[in-house]
Amino acid sequence: KKKTVSFSTMPNDRKINSTAACISFMLEGCELKKVRSNSRMYSRFFVLDADMRSVRWEPSKKDSEKAKIEIKSVKEVRVGKKTPVLRSNGLSDQFPDECAFSIIYGDNYESLDLVASSADVVSAWVMGLRYLVSYGKHTPEAPGTGHPSLRTSWISSVFDLADLEKSGRIPVSRAVQLIKALNPGMKTSTIELKFKELQKASERPGTEVACDLFVEAYCELCTRPEIFFLLVQFSSNKEYLGLKDLLMFLEVEQGMEGVTEEKCLEIVGKYEPSKEGREKGYLAIDGFTRYLLSADCSIFDPQHRKVCQDMAQPLSHYYISSAHSACLLEDNFWGRSDISGYISALGLGCRSIELVLWDGPEGEPVVYTSPSAASCVPFRAVVGLIDQHAFTASAYPLILCLVVRCSAPQQRLAAQCLRKTLGEKLYLEPPNPAASYLPSPEQLKGRILIKGKKLPPGCEDSEGEVSDEEEGWELARRLGQEEQEVPEGGGPRRVRLSRELSELVSLCQAVPFQDFESSRRGQRYWEMCSFSEVEAGRFANECPAELVSYNKRFLSRVYPSPMRIDASNMNPQDFWKCGCQMVAMNYQTPGLMMDLNAGWFRQNGACGYVLRPAIMREEVSYFSANAKDSLPGVPAQLLHLKVISGQNLPKPRGSGAKGEVVEPYVCAEIHGIPADCAEHRTKTALQSGDNPVFDESLEFQINLPELAVLRFVVLDDDYIGDEFIAQYTIPFECLQPGYRHVPLQSLAGEPLPHATLFVHVAITDRRGGGKGHRRGLAGRRGRRVREYTSTKATGIKAIDEVFRTATQPLREATDLRENVQNALVSFKELCGLTPAANMKQCILTVAAWLLHSDSAPSVTLNLAEKYPPMEAQGPIPDLLRKVLTAYETMIQTSRTLIESADAVYGKLIQAQQAG
Repeated sequence: KKKTVSFSTMPNDRKINSTAACISFMLEGCELKKVRSNSRMYSRFFVLDADMRSVRWEPSKKDSEKAKIEIKSVKEVRVGKKTPVLRSNGLSDQFPDECAFSIIYGDNYESLDLVASSADVVSAWVMGLRYLVSYGKHTPEAPGTGHPSLRTSWISSVFDLADLEKSGRIPVSRAVQLIKALNPGMKTSTIELKFKELQKASERPGTEVACDLFVEAYCELCTRPEIFFLLVQFSSNKEYLGLKDLLMFLEVEQGMEGVTEEKCLEIVGKYEPSKEGREKGYLAIDGFTRYLLSADCSIFDPQHRKVCQDMAQPLSHYYISSAHSACLLEDNFWGRSDISGYISALGLGCRSIELVLWDGPEGEPVVYTSPSAASCVPFRAVVGLIDQHAFTASAYPLILCLVVRCSAPQQRLAAQCLRKTLGEKLYLEPPNPAASYLPSPEQLKGRILIKGKKLPPGCEDSEGEVSDEEEGWELARRLGQEEQEVPEGGGPRRVRLSRELSELVSLCQAVPFQDFESSRRGQRYWEMCSFSEVEAGRFANECPAELVSYNKRFLSRVYPSPMRIDASNMNPQDFWKCGCQMVAMNYQTPGLMMDLNAGWFRQNGACGYVLRPAIMREEVSYFSANAKDSLPGVPAQLLHLKVISGQNLPKPRGSGAKGEVVEPYVCAEIHGIPADCAEHRTKTALQSGDNPVFDESLEFQINLPELAVLRFVVLDDDYIGDEFIAQYTIPFECLQPGYRHVPLQSLAGEPLPHATLFVHVAITDRRGGGKGHRRGLAGRRGRRVREYTSTKATGIKAIDEVFRTATQPLREATDLRENVQNALVSFKELCGLTPAANMKQCILTVAAWLLHSDSAPSVTLNLAEKYPPMEAQGPIPDLLRKVLTAYETMIQTSRTLIESADAVYGKLIQAQQAG
C-alpha cells in the first residue's frame, strides 16, 4: 500500500470555524494557482480588498483594474472540478478534486478557475465568498461585531445557570464538566488544555473562568468547520438555518421526500438547544450538528430497521442466517461448550443452529463440540434454552440441524425431549407432493423445523440404517470415538437411526449430493444437501451457473472446512453469490467475515431472512456469479463516497502509551460478486488528534447492487503494521444519500460510543457517473459503445426462436434508457454539478445565477404542464442558452421514454411468457 502524505499551508492552530475567520483569512490573502483555458497554471497572490467589494490578484500583466473581480458580479462559487477548464484532460490528475474551486462571474458567466494547496484553504475562500455574495449590498462593517448571535446568547445562558454564586466566574473544573456534558465524547484533557491556552493568551490565569472565555472555549472546541461550511451553503443569512433553508437542505441534499415545514419545526424543536431558536424556528450550528449526529440522520435507511421484504416467497428464495457450532465461545477444539453461545446467536437473529448429539454418560444424549468430556451440556438443557429464546429476535422459522452421533436408545430420548419441550412449535406436517416449492417464511412463522436424515420409505422397523453426514466426524476422531470405520469400497458411512427421530424430519430432509443432473431429475423440493466449504467452493468456481440454478428450488447448507480448527470463518459472499441459502458461520469469532454476515442480515429488520436478488430466483434467468462486468437486465450503479472527517476515534487496542498519536486513514471496501470487489483508501490524517479531516472522494462501480456490501475500516498508519481502530458494515441497498454519520463499531461488532465518520453518499446509474474530467474533447466525440443485452442460446431451436423475438425490444429499451441518462448528465454538467447531483440541485443552481444578476433575462418554468417547458424572454448569454437547450433535450428524451415504455415492456413480457 502506498503511504501518502497530505500537506497544508493553513497553520495547524488556526481553525476556520466562523465566517468572520474566513473573511479575515481572505483579507490577509494567500497564494493560489490560476488555471488558464490552455490548461496552464500560474501562481498568483489573491487577496480581498479592504472594502470587501472585490478580489484582486498579482503579479499580472493586466493593469490592476483588470486583475480583479467585483463581488457583485459573482454569480456562483463552485467547489471541485466543475467547469470545462478544470475537467479538461491536461490537468485532471495534477491535483485532487477538493483542492479546486471556480468563481463564475459577469453577464457572460465567465469562470475564474483556481487551485489551492489544501481543502482548508478552499473552504475558507468559498465560505467567505458565498457570504459576501449574499451580503454584497449590505456588507457587515466588520465581521463579528454587532448584536450577540443566537449561539453566543445560548452559551452565555448556560454559563449563567452554572454560575451559582452569580459572581460572573465559575471554577475551571465546572466549566470543563459543562462542555463535556454539551459535547459527549470529547476528552477532558482536550478541554482543560484549551482553557489553559485561552487563559494564558488573555493573561488571566487562575482556577476560575469568566463568561467571555467560556464562550470562546466552547466555540473553538465544539464548532466542526465541515458542518459550519455546510450550514453556510444552505443558510439564507449565513448564521442559522430557517425553516425554508432546512427544508431545502433535507430535500436537495438528503434526498428526503414529502418534507413539510411542520416536519422541519419538529426537527428544530428536538435538536436546537437555544430557547430563542426553538421559538423562532431557527436551527443554529449546534442544533444542526446534533441533528446530523442523531439517529434521524443515520447512514442506515430506517425502512430497513423493520421487515421490509416480501416474506411470501418459497423458503429457498432467501438467505438464512446460520450458525455452526453456536455453543462454542472459543475455538473449535479447545473451546468450552457454554450454553450462552446459543442465546447470543439467537439474539442476533440467527435462524439455523447446528446440534451434534453424542451418547451422554447418564444415559441421555449430550451436546458438545470440544474434546474435553467435562464440557458437555445435556441435550435437554439446550432444547429448553432454544424453546425460550427461539423467537425473541425474529418470528420467522428456526431450523435445527441435527447431526446424530448417539445410539438409537438415546436418539429416542432426544426425540421425546424435542416433542415434549417444543410442542406446537415443532413443524411435523408431511410435505405436499403436489407442490413444487417449499412453503414461505410467512407461512412457517413461529415454527421450528428439524433438518436431518429420514428412514427410507419401505422401512417398517423401529430403527434402520441411513448414510451418514460428513459433518462432525473431525471431532469424533479427536474424541477417539470413531468406531464406525469407512466401509469396504469407500462408500458413505452408515449409521443407525431411530424411527422416532426420523419422524420429526419433514421439510428439511438431508440427502447426499450426487451431481446437478441427478438433482434436477430426482431431487424433491423438501430434500436438501450440505456441502463442505471445499466442495461448495469448487462448484462456485467451476460451474457457478448450475449452482445458482440448483438453489432456485432446493435449500443448500455450506459448513466450514474441518481444517479450520481455530474456528475461523469462510467468506459468506463466496457462496451467497451462487445462491447458497445457509452459510454456517462461527458466531464466536469476530473479524471481517463475521462483519459481512452481521451487516448483511441487518437489511430486513434483522429477522434472519434476506430475499435473494430476482436474477437468482426467476425461472427464466441466467446468472453466473463470476461475470466480469455489468449483468444483463441489472443496471450497474456508481457509488460516489466522500469521506469528510472522523470524530472521537479511540486508540487502537494495545497502544497503552498515553502520548501516542493516532494517525488514521479510512479504507472503504466493497464486497459482492467478483466484478464488484474493490477497495480504496484515503490519505493518512497526520497528527490530527481524535478528530481527523480526510476530505477525500472515492468512487465504486457496482454491477449487482443487491449483493453488494460496503465496509468502512479505520486503521492507524504504522510502520510496523497498520492497526485496527474501528469498522462499520452496511448493505449497499440500505445506504441513505446525503451527509451522514457512520456509527463505528469495534472488532467484535459492539458500538463505540460517540465514534463516527462523517461522509457524503451519492448513488447514480453508470452513465450518470462516468468520471467527468476524464472525458476530454476526444472522449466527447467517441462515446462509449452501447452494450446491448443479448440472449443465451439454449440449443433447443423452438425456445431460441421465441427468445430471438426479444432482441429488438431489448435494443429499444436500452436506447430509451441510455438517451435519458445521457441527457441528464449533460444538463447537470452545464449547471456545474457532478453527475451525482439531483434535479432539485440543478434548478436551484440556475435560479441562483438569475438572482445574483441585475441584467438577467426572465426565465419561466411552467409546472402546470405534464412536461414542464423552461423558457427565457429577451437576449440570453451563451451558457444560459446551452443550459436551456440541454433541459429541453432532457425533457424530450424523458417524454419519449415515458410514452414508449409500456409497448416495449409488453413485447419483452410476451417473449418471456412464450419462452
